[in-house]
Amino acid sequence: MPSEFTGKHVTVAGLGVSGVPAAKVLHGLGAHVTVVNDGDDERARTQAAELEALGVTVRLGDGDTLPEGTELIVTAPGWKPTKPLFTAAGQAGVPVWGDVELAWRLRGPDAAPWLAVTGTNGKTTTVQMLASILKAAGLRTAAVGNIGVSLLDAVTGDTEYDVLAVELSSYQLHWAPSLRAHSAAVLNLAPDHLDWHGSMEAYAADKGRIYEGNRVACVYNVDATDKPSTEDLVRAADVEEGCRAVGFTLGTPGPSQLGVVEGLLVDRAFVEDRQKNAQELAEVSDVNPPAPHNIANALAAAGLARAFGVSAAAVRDGLRAFTPDAHRIAHVADVDGVAYVDDSKATNTHATEASLAAYESIVWIAGGLAKGATFDELVAGAAKRLRGAVLIGADRALIREALARHAPEVPVVDLDRTDTGAMLQAVQEARRLARPGDTVLLAPACASMDMFTNYNQRGDAFAQAVRELGA
Repeated sequence: MPSEFTGKHVTVAGLGVSGVPAAKVLHGLGAHVTVVNDGDDERARTQAAELEALGVTVRLGDGDTLPEGTELIVTAPGWKPTKPLFTAAGQAGVPVWGDVELAWRLRGPDAAPWLAVTGTNGKTTTVQMLASILKAAGLRTAAVGNIGVSLLDAVTGDTEYDVLAVELSSYQLHWAPSLRAHSAAVLNLAPDHLDWHGSMEAYAADKGRIYEGNRVACVYNVDATDKPSTEDLVRAADVEEGCRAVGFTLGTPGPSQLGVVEGLLVDRAFVEDRQKNAQELAEVSDVNPPAPHNIANALAAAGLARAFGVSAAAVRDGLRAFTPDAHRIAHVADVDGVAYVDDSKATNTHATEASLAAYESIVWIAGGLAKGATFDELVAGAAKRLRGAVLIGADRALIREALARHAPEVPVVDLDRTDTGAMLQAVQEARRLARPGDTVLLAPACASMDMFTNYNQRGDAFAQAVRELGA
């Protein structure tokens, strides 16, 4: 049966995780597909050959020129709106969608609802917690989207789902104007990707798109102090009639909120009398690990699951069954009474602030590529918790200077090297500074690419160095 794409000339901007599935789906729907890509490396050539074998046209090394006759662009989420390709599309009146927008429009009439999550930090963990809770409730589900699993595969594949747990980045939301979730959560907001969005206001506005058209619940962070706050984004959203604002907090929850009371996660949002009643969901100890920011993630996941009608018992069972991904505040080992914790995923100051807040006495390993970040506020807030600091990476001087201003009494080891072997020396220096009861915490507050392929390799190097200490 012909589709709305049959015979349509569609340009797919970018290969990779999103572009290849988009090109295949559109080709299968009868579109004339041309893929443009900036790069022309071995991986790109391999993907191009795969698509060309299907009859897709691929143009490598030129992602800026609009192919003649283009009627629609489907872009990889990371491509900046300022690219010449999109300028030309705007001048020609050609619409631009992301792969999320395409997936949303391709859903069938009985498609599974989306429970959507965004935020500066914690998205992946929260979506994985949510999927675990939904599975504990006996629902057919999957964690998809920015988590690395194509939404297009989920909506066009043969697997039937009851509900999808969807992670969305600000990039993806920017290119998804018609998305309308069942319920959605914004976990937090802090300056990030401003070079892409142009300003904090534009970044927050793209995050806030996740609330547009929500049917049941807009879940927000009661404790957030940034402006605009996640609650501000809820207030600004145009939602369906009857959709509720549901807050989560690490404190005692008010009506229409989830929170923490005497070591318990409790719900005062999805109960019969929100003014008087509260439903116990789980114990704080059911959250792995029970760091404050991870408890907040669990509450957000629970809020979305409860909005979908999931029982309190399934929330508890799902949180107990959940195992976090590597390099997210992961306990590596105890050596001589000192805990060694890998939070290599803390690649910005907001994530590192949450990580530092989880421990009382810390030897902090930090540094890498700062991406334009400043560290004064981070260091000032954590100064009383720091036993010492070991700095690595290209932009370590920025952190050293912040420590000198706001924590001058904290001993600092500045490792003037950026080779991968620096991590072993960093761990050895941290061991020298630490005392029994302390935590040696890798929470770099920086990207890793000056020394490592990615944050995973950085975390692996830390864990290997710790194992060598134990040996």
